Amino acid sequence: MIEPELFDIIELLVDLPNYHLPAGSHGAIVECFAAGEYEVEFANEDGETLALCTLSSEEFIVVWKANTKSCLSLSERLGAVLSRLSEERQQEVLEFARSVYSPGKSG
Repeated sequence: MIEPELFDIIELLVDLPNYHLPAGSHGAIVECFAAGEYEVEFANEDGETLALCTLSSEEFIVVWKANTKSCLSLSERLGAVLSRLSEERQQEVLEFARSVYSPGKSG
């Protein structure tokens, strides 16, 4: 798992209906707490804060690392999501991936 750090950009894995934020929304970590929780700010295109939420690391994945100023690869992001699933769910994802895999064809 990629350890979340201050100013990293995260992507929600869950909906936050109380804040009108769907899974997939991006926010920035603005505070790190000792108990594996993080204060995350969600803003609009003008930089205005839409929501400030305390989240568990289980509710998001890191998609951009502030210390390296780089995006995580799709493989790293998929790995982060898969690592949070049960073995049974991971097996289901593997079986799905096999069903869409077609050697020699892209897309």
